[in-house]
Amino acid sequence: MDFRGFNNEDFDVFQIDGLETRMEALKERIRPKLESLGLHFAPTLTTLTGDEQFVHVAKHARRTINPPKDTWVAFANNPRGYKMLPHFQIGLWQTHLFIWFAVIYEAPQKQEFAARLTKKINKIYKETPKDFVWSLDHTKPESVPHGQLSKEDLRGMFERLEKVKKAEILCGYEIKRDEVLNLNNEDFLQQVENVFNKVAPLYKIALNIK
Repeated sequence: MDFRGFNNEDFDVFQIDGLETRMEALKERIRPKLESLGLHFAPTLTTLTGDEQFVHVAKHARRTINPPKDTWVAFANNPRGYKMLPHFQIGLWQTHLFIWFAVIYEAPQKQEFAARLTKKINKIYKETPKDFVWSLDHTKPESVPHGQLSKEDLRGMFERLEKVKKAEILCGYEIKRDEVLNLNNEDFLQQVENVFNKVAPLYKIALNIK
């Protein structure tokens, strides 16, 4: 594969002022790497989920003023889009890299997904690694480690997903910028694959795949 790892200049793209200038740098520096990761991991995720996974690199097309503070490649079982479906992501903020399973607010079947997650809460709470993290908003870099949550905290997140129109839920793993820079390619790709192995069951639960 053509992926050669992320470097300081990739993370520094998010410090560039102005929408057009930052978008130009994103397209030139980061997008080709995300496309490579997409091609590499789509077959892995297809095998893990039993659903063919299609690659979607973020275009940030709706932006007219504010430059993006993060960017990503997403994987979903629809070639036309991913935001309306449970999906997977690999992406960057200035401070860290993230690997997610995600259900975001555009998903019209959020209530059904949330109900299925709640039904399997014991399994999810027990099997999610303590150093994995949960997020309730994909537009913000903050997250909460699974090890700090009680089962009732997690239940509250799932109930919020079911009842609140704009609610979201993401689960996965974050790698700090310095750690990403110190990982060789093989170790990095293995770490991403390990995370996908751990979050793939959430996808299957959300979509009721046996």
